[in-house]
Amino acid sequence: DDVDLGLARRNDSSQDVREQELLRMLVECQALYPEELSESHRDYLSRHCSRVVERAEELTGGRVEVRSDALVLVMPASRELPEGLVCGFPDATTLDWVTLAMIDALCPGATGFHRVSADRVLVAAADIAPDAAERAQRLLPEGVAVVADHRDLLGLGIDAVVLTTPDDTHEELACFFLEAGIPVYLEKPLAITIEAADRILEAARRTGTRLYVGHNMRHMEVVRLLKSIIDSGRIGEVKAIWCRHFVGNGGDYYFRDWHAERRHVTGLLLQKAAHDIDVMSWLARSAPARVVGMGGLMVYGEAERRPAGTSAGTVMQDWFSLEHWPADEVDGLNPVIDVEDHSMLMMTMRNGVMTSYQQCHFTPDYWRSYTVIGTRGRAENLGDGAGDVVKVWTERTEHYAERATQEYVIAEEGTGHDSADQLAIDEFLRFVRDGGATEVSPVSARDAVAAGVLATRSLRSGSVPFDVPELDAELADYFHRGQHNSH
Repeated sequence: DDVDLGLARRNDSSQDVREQELLRMLVECQALYPEELSESHRDYLSRHCSRVVERAEELTGGRVEVRSDALVLVMPASRELPEGLVCGFPDATTLDWVTLAMIDALCPGATGFHRVSADRVLVAAADIAPDAAERAQRLLPEGVAVVADHRDLLGLGIDAVVLTTPDDTHEELACFFLEAGIPVYLEKPLAITIEAADRILEAARRTGTRLYVGHNMRHMEVVRLLKSIIDSGRIGEVKAIWCRHFVGNGGDYYFRDWHAERRHVTGLLLQKAAHDIDVMSWLARSAPARVVGMGGLMVYGEAERRPAGTSAGTVMQDWFSLEHWPADEVDGLNPVIDVEDHSMLMMTMRNGVMTSYQQCHFTPDYWRSYTVIGTRGRAENLGDGAGDVVKVWTERTEHYAERATQEYVIAEEGTGHDSADQLAIDEFLRFVRDGGATEVSPVSARDAVAAGVLATRSLRSGSVPFDVPELDAELADYFHRGQHNSH
């Protein structure tokens, strides 16, 4: 007889990491959705899952069925699950909160299916830009109120707020809403000084209001795949992590508006590198202890700038173009440019892992490469989006081996950042409603600020190393407990 397996959980084992992820994608989350799910949604699901479904069926000898209430793996009762998977069923109450509208994309990170709840409503937006109302009418759902003063949002019945304002406004706005009891999704970086970051965390603990920091890269498939390889033990104990960031869009993203000014961002070793400091901390299972920086304004300092008092536009899409190339011929940049367009940092983590990061804003290509070196091998991503590859080398050679010991294709829908944005917002809304643990960490977000600030200070003072101060232990413990007070 056939047996339906509604859920499977991974245990530590030597089973191929990617095979486990493919199976877990299909059978762990059950991907519940309402009975009235349309046929078009089922077709969408089948179309985007077909390759993964075929692989799961090949590995297990079973078959995958899309049903009205679940996605299930059906396999002969005589057939054992691959090593490392343990069969089990969830307590029904764990899924009671979900009112699912549709299944709209395959999750990056192989954690299940991205689900959009029907009870999420965009109520209002605040924007001081003069064309805010026009843009809202064009971009936002009908009926969304638009106000010029963020304080006016409190009278509009909001349950939570997403802050995507310039970095130097984060402290004021985050603390305002936390004090008002409104849960906050705060775009990274948490703040532009260590002191401001600590004050935001203190406000969240004092008020008991939930805080989520938008370090969405923990939801990117390339990062989660690297972490699963590390967690499997395949490359041994991690000793070094290197990140090279080719910021091909840097001229448009960071040198045509407020990002180019220290007073708004401190520096791009904070503004841009905060993502990767957080990721490397997550992969290393530690926090920055000591940091040193190096860099300079090497290309855009000589570029033609637009006159003071003029604007390139309201939002980045107003001026972005791949035609802005080569880098040494671009013009119309921000009137003030006092941040570096090429910079590097090295960090020693508290557990002894050594990490390095490099960013360059005048490359022709735009992606980042992580190399993770352990005592038994190394992993490296070649490309960071759907269809690109993470390679693992665990055998000795005397030269570069293009064919690695194992190679894993990055499988996700959409681009890494866009998909991760959606997953981060989903996690935030679940956190607002239910509390509990989250993938992102406000403490790690604060440590990323501290490391970025001090790396920038080092860069501008002859590459003098600085020790990264730890967050107050009681404050850190509050966030490690899922933002619950001990009493």
